[in-house]
Amino acid sequence: MEITASQVKELRERSGAGMMECKKALTENAGNVDAAIEWLRKQGLAKADKKASRVAAEGRVVARIDGPRAVLVEVNSETDFVAKDDNFIAFVESAGDVALASGVGTVEALLGAKLPNGQTVDEARQALVAKCGENIQVRRLLAITSAGHVASYVHGGRIGVLVETTSDAGELGRGIAMHVAAMNPPYLSADDVPAEIVASEKDIALAQVKDLGKPAEVLEKMISGKLRKTLSEMCLLGQPYVVDPNQTVEDASKKAGVKILAFHRLAVGEGIQKKIENFADEVMKQAGLA
Repeated sequence: MEITASQVKELRERSGAGMMECKKALTENAGNVDAAIEWLRKQGLAKADKKASRVAAEGRVVARIDGPRAVLVEVNSETDFVAKDDNFIAFVESAGDVALASGVGTVEALLGAKLPNGQTVDEARQALVAKCGENIQVRRLLAITSAGHVASYVHGGRIGVLVETTSDAGELGRGIAMHVAAMNPPYLSADDVPAEIVASEKDIALAQVKDLGKPAEVLEKMISGKLRKTLSEMCLLGQPYVVDPNQTVEDASKKAGVKILAFHRLAVGEGIQKKIENFADEVMKQAGLA
């Protein structure tokens, strides 16, 4: 079958491998990008899949905390221009306040909750739509009641994180939330990694070392080492702490005498595919000239 340039480009972006290696991997796997990634990894030519969803929605995320209770709220707009508008920002901040104060647990319930001026959140949203001329949606609400203490961090209004610890971690709590915002770990610890992913990673490690001609016991140690390293990279506790890369997140938390119970992360528009249009063509369409 014919391997297209777009397939090669996608595989390069996801795997970090070279163009020729990507083309060969796609040829060996009948153009299946996912299978090609695993093939590259077995050849030792790629690391874990670096695919990131292209996001369409603009908007903001806000965090609110009151003792063990905390919320993250995501509100989307169509353009970054509106997302930076003072009216939009005020609406998002108010939605976060109401989400925490009302104790609601779903977007639907939040939309029906009342703002201090007597409007519901949805009525205020509709008024903002009329003012800004864009589709504005309250997309997600994440509400928790922690068994411990909650710290938060919001990066640029676009990524919001809550971190639950056994006790008040002070600046460390915020630092760990910053780490989660930056590194986006899929899991808290190796114990949380699904068995099927562990099995797949073990198969990949085996494929990377099986032809080295080492004794079986040596190969087993090599496989265990590779697997342990890969799982650590996937998990918050095993990653080098971004504030102090000389220690892991787990080391930092142990020194502070706290245990990380859980973390939660929302990024604006994640999981939504964005249609990219030529700006000149878009203007022509709006002017009725195309």
